[in-house]
Amino acid sequence: MSSNACAPTLSAHSLLQLMWLASPALPIGGFSYSEGLEAAIEAGRVHDEASAADWLVHQLHLTQSRSDIAVIAQAIPAWRAGDAVRVQSLNDWVIETRETSELRLQSEQMGQSLVAWLRNQHPGNEAVEQLAQLSNRTPTYPIAFALAASLTQAPLQDCLLSYAFGWAENMVQAAIKAVPLGQSAGQRILARLAGEIPAAVNAAMLLPDNERVAFSPMLAILSARHEHQYSRIFRS
Repeated sequence: MSSNACAPTLSAHSLLQLMWLASPALPIGGFSYSEGLEAAIEAGRVHDEASAADWLVHQLHLTQSRSDIAVIAQAIPAWRAGDAVRVQSLNDWVIETRETSELRLQSEQMGQSLVAWLRNQHPGNEAVEQLAQLSNRTPTYPIAFALAASLTQAPLQDCLLSYAFGWAENMVQAAIKAVPLGQSAGQRILARLAGEIPAAVNAAMLLPDNERVAFSPMLAILSARHEHQYSRIFRS
């Protein structure tokens, strides 16, 4: 019997919910952030299609896979098990490992916006209200996304693929605007990222707590520079 025969199935309802969560139309403000890409362009590190693609692929594997996707991979089962202590611990880790004020504010703003969306979609849901009051700490985006994804009842891997593709689409749109690039170039970059996402997700799913990291010195330096960048169109 093939391994696919034993894999959890994704219902049409769950698939549509994950597509919704990955959509740039989700009103959480993801389009307004470049996560250091705009500063990398200003510094000359990203200047064309090839360098933009390389930058985003490296960011996927070195930061997203080892940090936020890994957090979501652990937070989804925690939400489904009702493990509030675990959820709180993961949210604290996200806050404490943001290396610049911009990166922290992005995570908190998008987290709060997703909480508002969840309250609208799931009024009176106990877990949503719990998320909104995480020991008086701001709910971060990875933890809020994990709750939203857990409510779809989709298999864990599909939830993570949805998150990663949503991140990729936002970052490609940032590259198109800031480099700038044409739409065809953006689609080629997105295709490359789509090819890399499954490996990044699989790595994140296997990452234990003691190997989860948010250490990315060059990204932190560029993000700190972006806080004082003279001309910019993105919030990070």
